[in-house]
Amino acid sequence: MMKTVSSAKAHGGLQGVYAHASETCACEMTFAVFVPPQAKEGPVPVLWYLSGLTCTHANVMDKGEYRRLAAELGLMIVCPDTSPRGEGIPDEKDNWQFGSGAGFYVDATEAPYAKNYRMYSYVTGELPALVAAHFPADMGRQGIFGHSMGGHGALTIALRNPDRFASCSAFAPIVQPSTAGWSRPALEKYLGPDEASWRGCDATLLIADGHRFPELLVDQGTADGFLDEGLRPWLLDEACRAAGMELTLRMQDGYDHSYNFISTFMDDHLKWHAQRMG
Repeated sequence: MMKTVSSAKAHGGLQGVYAHASETCACEMTFAVFVPPQAKEGPVPVLWYLSGLTCTHANVMDKGEYRRLAAELGLMIVCPDTSPRGEGIPDEKDNWQFGSGAGFYVDATEAPYAKNYRMYSYVTGELPALVAAHFPADMGRQGIFGHSMGGHGALTIALRNPDRFASCSAFAPIVQPSTAGWSRPALEKYLGPDEASWRGCDATLLIADGHRFPELLVDQGTADGFLDEGLRPWLLDEACRAAGMELTLRMQDGYDHSYNFISTFMDDHLKWHAQRMG
């Protein structure tokens, strides 16, 4: 059963926040949905936004500046949370790169995380079914994008489900989490020490293993403090070139990792997705 946490009219549409008891994550999960005014006339395309480390649905909802253009373009924007939460959910409260706010959009296989940290299945299975049942969503026209950890999620989910999504883009994604210092420890805790099991959670390795997506758009700020340690977009560029896959990688001079960067280029990404979703 889904409950409404809040709702407000915006740009002729409706921005809502909702909660439900998730069977996949075995806890209550919260998500946000912006329904554009065109939905009054019938189902509209669905664009999924996956947030980064430490975030919830609220970060992009409050700071992403997507509603004005989404309303003009007729796009529904769905913003899931980044992890399971609540009492009894395994966590490392002093580690912002793991646990609460850091689900990495994977299905954990290791105890004690396997029961709750199933964000891949939640984002690709349970939540889409809920959205389809309760909102005027055209599930035949879907796109996906995200930021940082969420950019990693968007890339890997699109590469693993190319028939579902018409478009994929990312802001400052973690392109190779299996080797990045701030994501590798999380993958080991969630998935175990066998690195072969990590390949499906790494965009560059998915591409090396033969997964394809028609084209990708990535924006990355040159003043991003995480550029060299965690993000390394050149590795995605190398993987796409080797595979003959189309990537538009835009290095944006002077921009950092914050929502000042994301909101600046949000319109470009919304237009990119709208053109490809039809």
